[in-house]
Amino acid sequence: MKNILLALTVVLIGLHMQAQTSDGPLRVHPENGRYFTDNSGKAIYLTGSHTWANFQESRMPNAPLFDYEGYLKMMKGNNHNFMRQWTWEHARKASWTTDDVVFSPLPYKTVKNKGKERYDVSQWNEKYFERLRTRIKEAGDMGIYVSVMLFQGWSQNRLDTPGSDPWDYHPLNPINNINGVGKSVRNNGFDDEAMGTLHSMNNGDVLKHQEAYVKKVIETVNDLDNVLYEILNEGGTKKWQYHMVNLVKEIEKSMPKQHPVGMTHSVVVSPPMFNSDLWESPADWISPTPEPISWMYKGTNFVEDYKNDPPANSGKKVVILDTDHLGGHWGTYSWAWKSFVRGHNPIFMDSWEPLAGNYDRKRSPDIFYIGGMTKNDADHPDYEPLRKNMGYILQLANRVDLAKMTPQNELSSTRFCLANPGQEYVVYLPEGTATLDLRETEAEYVVEWFIPILNRTIIGTETLKGGSFRALVAPFTGDSVLYLKKL
Repeated sequence: MKNILLALTVVLIGLHMQAQTSDGPLRVHPENGRYFTDNSGKAIYLTGSHTWANFQESRMPNAPLFDYEGYLKMMKGNNHNFMRQWTWEHARKASWTTDDVVFSPLPYKTVKNKGKERYDVSQWNEKYFERLRTRIKEAGDMGIYVSVMLFQGWSQNRLDTPGSDPWDYHPLNPINNINGVGKSVRNNGFDDEAMGTLHSMNNGDVLKHQEAYVKKVIETVNDLDNVLYEILNEGGTKKWQYHMVNLVKEIEKSMPKQHPVGMTHSVVVSPPMFNSDLWESPADWISPTPEPISWMYKGTNFVEDYKNDPPANSGKKVVILDTDHLGGHWGTYSWAWKSFVRGHNPIFMDSWEPLAGNYDRKRSPDIFYIGGMTKNDADHPDYEPLRKNMGYILQLANRVDLAKMTPQNELSSTRFCLANPGQEYVVYLPEGTATLDLRETEAEYVVEWFIPILNRTIIGTETLKGGSFRALVAPFTGDSVLYLKKL
């Protein structure tokens, strides 16, 4: 009997520890601004997959509902701890396809008006907010942080596809609400401050409804520790985004908990947005893009190549580096390792549930391969190695003293080195060889090789001594990771 009770006690303790997924809300680490921390004081590294239907349903009519439980299991199985929770502002249509795509639920109540169903934007659809809270709690129970996306730039006709304008089905379009809201909004496809588009400060009476929505979301989830906020996805003018970041901070200032607020690149907007606008913003975390964006500045090369050679993070902001803003349907495990050792928190725009609707091949030719294969597919060969390696990186991030680790490009010939010099080094070797500068330390180091594509660790039988330049050759013909820890 005692053995049974002991076993039950161990199980209950284990379940309790599993449920204790956080120790207070996240805040920027005071000693290393590349990472968050909580009441534990530890540096917390974030990484994971996100997909377009992980909050609202985003599907073609009659398609099955999104398997949120299965999605969470995939994340947990791959040791992910962060998702970007997608929000859509409109009910139908998507500018990447001529197919009918439906989005539900929306945050406003609907009423019958002159035989037509319209929105009353003075009344909330409480089921929407219940769903929001429930999904965040379910993720939190599995140790996953959730970035709550507040608005959606693609709730406009970004690709100017005929017959596929989301604004036609937007609650703040005056033809769709009984309140007469939205008459001042100019429908332009992308946001323009001077024009007065949907996500601009010059949008008339829409702004107060957007502010009310932000307040309602915060009231719904403020008590949850695993929350972050993102203002919107790929849209919004700089002035409007800054305003919303400050609004979230102002609302939460007098509430029990404060959570990090993020600003992501608007991509296409007027006036143009640059990565410097993110760094200079009031946001706690940011998601930059390769700059200049090649299709906007024809013939240019990247000055900041976050896709192939991510610039080292200075520590001024937490960078959640998102493949969504780097290549859309794209991602490789080598990119994740490069991003990690440059001081970023990489996340993957995952086609776990493919984006609803069939792409127009003329408008989106880069989505397709010869033979008709598509990148909008959960089984794309690049994606599973990336999913797995994000989890491997998180395991390593939790082993090292991350708060003291900074990018040290100059120490490695590969320029991919994260280190606490003299104590710990993580070196990524894209081609399996490198030179490491250990001249400033006389210590001896335990050698550990990791082979990302095989998930195989090889412990060295000898130590590596500092005091000079050291030639590194991995015990594998592909790319490898070297972890050195002082004896």
